[in-house]
Amino acid sequence: MPATSTLAFFAAATMALLLIPGPSVLFIVARTLEHGRRGGLVSMLGVESGALLHVLAATAGLSALVTASPHALLAVKLAGAAYLLVLGVRALRGGVGEAGATRGSSRRLFRQGVLVDALNPKTAMFFLAFLPQFIDPAAGSVALQTLVLGLCFVMLATLSDGAYALLAAAVAARARRGTRLKRVSGVAYLGLGAFTALSPG
Repeated sequence: MPATSTLAFFAAATMALLLIPGPSVLFIVARTLEHGRRGGLVSMLGVESGALLHVLAATAGLSALVTASPHALLAVKLAGAAYLLVLGVRALRGGVGEAGATRGSSRRLFRQGVLVDALNPKTAMFFLAFLPQFIDPAAGSVALQTLVLGLCFVMLATLSDGAYALLAAAVAARARRGTRLKRVSGVAYLGLGAFTALSPG
């Protein structure tokens, strides 16, 4: 188990990183603008579940295997980029449901959030680069420390991303709903997809 002081320092460093909006935050904000507060929060839970999968993969050593293979890394990156581009096209065409989604569409939003984060190799690389800085082999099982720190990160990310979703929902409530917000979210997805596909690594 990580020492209490290590956990406190890790939490502070994590919060500092989370203050800078990344692709996951932009995805959640776009989802919120398109589907309202509930849709944004459901998407956020999906994203954090995807992050949890990366934590489990890092704990099991699977992330290291994927990132060590250029072909596997490229395949995952392109799959994630393609998925974001598909979401962008659907939003621009108006083929995605409105706010106040049904239970079935909530499941779809959750699943999409999981896929967006799970198919982001940069998340795996982040955990492989960030978590080891706070792991002390002398403190016990490295796998257990990785899991604890990863769960701490996901918990803090849930709070941070949830706040972004609520803020976006408040802004959207004052703006005109409909085609304009769909276009904004669609462009956001397309931008994220292009960024994912063209970014190095």
